[in-house]
Amino acid sequence: NIDVKCGNHNVGCAWTGSGDFSSHAKNCNECLLREKVESLEHELALKNLRILELEPNPANFKTEDLQRMFQLFSRHGDCFGGLQEIANIFEKMIASEGSLCRDKAEAIPNSSSSSKDSMKFVKRIIDLHEKYLGVIRETFANDYLFVTALKHSFGGIINTDVWQFSNAELLSTFCDMILKSGTPWIHDSIWGETLNETEVDQGLDTIAQLLTYLTDKDMFAEIYRNQLAKRLLNQRSASEDNEKAMLAKLKFHCGIQFTCRMEGMLNDMAVGAEENRTFDQRMEQQNSMLPFSVQVLTIGNWPTYRAPEVALPPQMSNCIEVFKEWYNAKHQKRRLTWVHSLGNATVRATYGKKSYDLEVTTLQAVVLNAFNDGQSYGFTELGEKLNLDDITLKPVLHSLACGKHKVISKSPASNNINDSDTFSPNANFSCKGVSKIRMPVASVERPRLDDRSVAIEAAIVCIMKRNKELSHEQLVAEVMTKLAIFKPQPRVIKIRIEALIDREYLERSPENSQGYNVSVFFHLCNFCAHLMASKILALRIL
Repeated sequence: NIDVKCGNHNVGCAWTGSGDFSSHAKNCNECLLREKVESLEHELALKNLRILELEPNPANFKTEDLQRMFQLFSRHGDCFGGLQEIANIFEKMIASEGSLCRDKAEAIPNSSSSSKDSMKFVKRIIDLHEKYLGVIRETFANDYLFVTALKHSFGGIINTDVWQFSNAELLSTFCDMILKSGTPWIHDSIWGETLNETEVDQGLDTIAQLLTYLTDKDMFAEIYRNQLAKRLLNQRSASEDNEKAMLAKLKFHCGIQFTCRMEGMLNDMAVGAEENRTFDQRMEQQNSMLPFSVQVLTIGNWPTYRAPEVALPPQMSNCIEVFKEWYNAKHQKRRLTWVHSLGNATVRATYGKKSYDLEVTTLQAVVLNAFNDGQSYGFTELGEKLNLDDITLKPVLHSLACGKHKVISKSPASNNINDSDTFSPNANFSCKGVSKIRMPVASVERPRLDDRSVAIEAAIVCIMKRNKELSHEQLVAEVMTKLAIFKPQPRVIKIRIEALIDREYLERSPENSQGYNVSVFFHLCNFCAHLMASKILALRIL
């Protein structure tokens, strides 16, 4: 009676001298080989782990080396902790390549850097992300350790600014260049060819993924909203479908609150197009010789703009009165505020026998109309005539008198607008081979980033209202978790807590010097608010 075993493995049942000994021998041989291989792999895994510990420099590893080690450690359930070591090397490898991209960009001085250089830097970051995303998918089977390593490494890359620009601004501007019409150079110079719809969608999708690593998401949102507003109002958006697709990607990665106002902007444009068709019929009934359209914007959705009360010529003011009458009859409880700084017009300018169509803003058109009488005006005199302040008038006059096409003469001649300057029509203006001229104006509107202190204080009050009492560490941790759109520093949170204590929204806990309670004043305010709400509800019912 013979028992055939190999180490601790039973090969088969006992062999008594009869039966098929060949199959038992075959099983025994396979077991010996398997045990030998496992022993060799065990020894090889330990040696590889030792290599990873002694050689942390990612430059000494290739992706193929890490793939072999990954497969080796994976077969043993990573009982040695080798997968984490490989993931650490992988994270350093990505960070190292990211540093090279940044160093290459910073080698170009700030004064020499252009939009094309900044867009090439963003494109290199996109390519880097796509490269290592593919490595994780094809080499490391989407293992969560390597996905986490990618997240950590790109968190460092994306949140380290280059030049004088923030990366939030670079990412937003990259989207603007792709989505804006009339910028084929960005496609040709960055990709080497004009992008089709699929490639545009892939580029926007990668930007949305990179945004998840960005700490200052609120800064990106405000810059993107300003650029979206310019594309929509100036009719420079290449595709409405691409605009909607980008907002859908941002909503997926950052939440509905991130895109609600931007979606409202697109909705305003859609509603405005329908109302303009109805208003055009009203203008036809008025026999108006001046083509006129109005875009109504919802204040809460759009950025804040200056609204100068400019003195309009009769042709424009008559059109506005017609629209007011029509709109007020349709929407009786709405109030219109006219933002002439966003309007545009086409002005027919005749110089001798030659006529030109000047594509200008509403303010430029008003200034040009002032020179129809052929007279000269000083800067101050013109401002009083048109009811425009210096901040608004200077860039308008600069575009007409100091730009590429000088349709107005300035005395003395210079590239700056001064209060002592005198302006007059340029009777000698000519532009060969062109009948339509665009007159751009330097924007005086700057993106206004909302004060983060308001958001931090709102989060603190909301958390304390729910919990009633918290320690300082707990409150700071909950605030940082709640404010996912940006990452406030603990020092800033502490300052906002102190401000709320000064305004009696919070108070220090009498039992714990490091804790906070909701103040009696805050409870009283809540009680009054609920009381007022109940009274309003009762009045509505009555």
